[in-house]
Amino acid sequence: MATNILMPALSPTMEEGKLAKWLVKEGDTVKSGDILAEIETDKATMEFEAVDEGKIGKLLVPEGTEGVKVNEPIAVLLGEGEDASAAPPPSDIHSAMASIKDAVSKEAGAAKPAPKPEAKPQPNRSLLVGEPKSQSDFGGGEAAPAPSPRPEAPRGASTLPGEGDKDRIFASPLARKLADQKSVDLASLHGSGPRGRIVKADVESAQPGATKAPAAKQSAQPGGAQPAGIPGIAPPPDAKLFYKEGEYDEVPHDSMRKTIAKRLTSAKTLIPHFYLTIDCNIDELMAMRAKLNAQSPKENGYKLSVNDFVVKASALALVRVPEVNASWTETSILRHKRADIGVAVALDFGLITPIVFGAEGKGLAVISNEVKSLAERAKTKKLKPQEYEGGSFSISNLGMFGIKDFTAVINPPQAAILAVGAGEMRPIVKDGVLKTATIMTVTLSCDHRVIDGATGARFLQAFKGFIEEPSSMLL
Repeated sequence: MATNILMPALSPTMEEGKLAKWLVKEGDTVKSGDILAEIETDKATMEFEAVDEGKIGKLLVPEGTEGVKVNEPIAVLLGEGEDASAAPPPSDIHSAMASIKDAVSKEAGAAKPAPKPEAKPQPNRSLLVGEPKSQSDFGGGEAAPAPSPRPEAPRGASTLPGEGDKDRIFASPLARKLADQKSVDLASLHGSGPRGRIVKADVESAQPGATKAPAAKQSAQPGGAQPAGIPGIAPPPDAKLFYKEGEYDEVPHDSMRKTIAKRLTSAKTLIPHFYLTIDCNIDELMAMRAKLNAQSPKENGYKLSVNDFVVKASALALVRVPEVNASWTETSILRHKRADIGVAVALDFGLITPIVFGAEGKGLAVISNEVKSLAERAKTKKLKPQEYEGGSFSISNLGMFGIKDFTAVINPPQAAILAVGAGEMRPIVKDGVLKTATIMTVTLSCDHRVIDGATGARFLQAFKGFIEEPSSMLL
């Protein structure tokens, strides 16, 4: 019996991916363990193996297709003696699905006439910045004034029940997209499609008077723009409202940028961050680094960086203050048994944090070579999910760019991240004498659900001790 080959979930957080390349063709016989395709996630490109044996009947998704959902059929595997001639090609499958969806939409529109205009409730202005709350907002006082009735919609803009304002306009998806680009108000148009549906041609022929510039200006006012993802507060306006076409180049989001935006927005809005900063004198560290690098063998040697010392010092500080080496769950705090240190690597197409596992038990040379290998493979998207997912602590180092100090966003499910600035010559007072020293500023971002202020401070004290006395890391 023919079976569907489904888009695999190659990591616990994967929701969709790109089918980068097929390594088989229709009619090929495959067995369990054969490589079928290369799948590109937001951070890595991995090979997809066959689980069963059989013959490839149809390739349902062309190579290069992005946004393929996990568990969506991508190919048909035939058993012995089965024929795929009756199976429709991929284009016919997608066309059939689109036709069914359109038919259902039309049937629903025919069965349910457009509802009469309803009274549109006024937005709760108390949720917007700069607006005072009324007593009725808290369940007491006088009731809010009755909302004004919604004006009757134009004939072409028929509505569907149960949908939001924007979706109440009966228009094709292409027409909606074009209207957004041209700032055309769909409610002012008369649709020429079936049942008054607004189509692409209607938007293209829209007169200048059909634009919705006044509404755009109103939504773009300061105070109306609030962070996305916070219940009861309007999301920020689309940046396209502020600029004219031709004044910018539009770079579509790739899967990595979408994932970064989603994860860090969630981290910054849902995790209660607080920050602790400390200065470290790295004169002795720099001297030891130069000495060790000079002793490195010519073959299979190493070249230690300041960041390698930071990784080792962080791991040892986590052992000394295990309360920071933890993660939050709704039922408990997870105390990790190893110091698995994620090291942020900047890529041309985004950011990734490969992990040095068990860094507390590794020497500086091992850490150095491991970080270099991880960074090189990250830049070619050759990392495996288990090499960058999880971890118990992260380091983000911008010192090589001359950044003095900064704060970093916590990388869930971890509870802390260390932002490392550049080492620079600064005046200090030592034993009552004004001197100069190489000072490096670091800032610890903490999840206050897991780490209290004093706990974070004890971690930084331990970290500073290892950094300023680097020989203690070799014991």
